[in-house]
Formats: sequence, structure tokens, C-alpha cells
Amino acid sequence: MVARPDSRNEARKNDSKGRKRVNSIMWILHGMLVPMILTYHDGFCVRASAGDTTLVFGPVSKQSKKFKPTNFGADVAFISFYHPDMNGAQEASRGEKRPFVIDGPGEYEIKDIAAFGFSSESEYGGDKRINTLYSITFDGLSVVYAGAMGTTTLPKDLEEMDAPDILIVPIGDEGALTPADAQKLAVNLEAKIVIPIGYDEKSLKLFLKEAGAEGVKPEEKLTLKKKDVVGKEGEVVVLKA
Repeated sequence: MVARPDSRNEARKNDSKGRKRVNSIMWILHGMLVPMILTYHDGFCVRASAGDTTLVFGPVSKQSKKFKPTNFGADVAFISFYHPDMNGAQEASRGEKRPFVIDGPGEYEIKDIAAFGFSSESEYGGDKRINTLYSITFDGLSVVYAGAMGTTTLPKDLEEMDAPDILIVPIGDEGALTPADAQKLAVNLEAKIVIPIGYDEKSLKLFLKEAGAEGVKPEEKLTLKKKDVVGKEGEVVVLKA
């Protein structure tokens, strides 16, 4: 007697395959039609938007004595380090809209965004405290935001992840990474695109020299689709504040 497959099981398998193909096609179309736009807003603050969703990393507080406070609304705010230069979640509000705040190590999922927070250290502002690195997947692109990270030692779980499409890294020292250490971190992570933050003219010049990217000129914004990072290795993009 010849055994026959259960037709209902087979139908479920085919349906599952079909839905996966449709989801894949929709994701590809989404990536083609909705690019990610990255802008730099002084200090450690970077805005990432795609479609009608906006993220902010390291929003500047009104209490900051060094940088201009953040002045735009966001759906999600990532706080790496509790210092007025980068913990202004309230400044990422607009009207009655308040961002969902992620402010420490852990695993998060909101608005189709997968985020992982990893504990590291920083002495930014003079005191050694926990700094959270974030690895997120947003609009089909993977982003690592290093906050005010002050060490090149990576959390083991982060090391085991795939190389990020984008690394946002501090290069200004003052308790965070030096330009040389920032470049070392970028190499260790094998980041495809590297965006420096927290810089002044001197530290930016040193970092570009370390990265062999002296000819790079600052841009107003970076617009990316998934296909734009294919084949890139450590490309430096400097964004104007």
C-alpha cells in the first residue's frame, strides 16, 4: 500500500510558502519605495525616518550646556547614557505625541522595529556609568548606535551578530571613544557605513585620517535603501549638524 501525504497538511505547507513569498515581495517593494533618511542634530543626536515612522537616538535635553536641544517629534527615542547632552526624551515630543522611550539593556519590539540594548561603559561627563549600545533593524537596514561608548570592548552577544549596515559612533573623546578607538570599533564590527557623532573640527580631522577618508565632505542627510549598502566596507559618511 502506498502512503499518501495528508492533503490538509500539504495545503497548509503550500499556504505558508505562499504567504512567505508574498511577505518577501512586499518587504522588497517596501525597501524599494521607502528609503531611510538619516540626519544629524548636534551632539550625539541622530534622527532616522522611513515612511511615517521616526526614531531619535541620543536626543539633546534643554538642560544641556553644550548642544542645541532636540526640536522634532519622534515615535521612538533611544537613550544610551543619562546625561543632559543625550537624554532629552521630552524634547523628542511634538504636541500631544510622546515617543516610546527605550533607555537600557534588553530586547524590544515596537512598530515593526526590532531592537537590542547591550551594556557597555562610558566616562562621558566625568563619571563612569553604564552606556547602552543599541542594535536595531529598521526599514530593512541594521543600525548600531554606540551612544557615548568609552571602550572598544564589545558585548559578546553583539559580537556574534551580523555586521551592521550602519554604525553611528562617537569620536570626540571626553570620556567617550577617541578617533583612533572609534575607527578600531568600526573595523571590529565590520560596519558597512560609519557615521561619526559628538565631534568637533579637530576630532573629525583625526578620525577621517584614521579611516583613510580625508576627502569626505559633510552632507546634509543620508538617504539609503538596502541595496545601497551592498558591497560597502567601512565607508565613512559625515553628516552636518
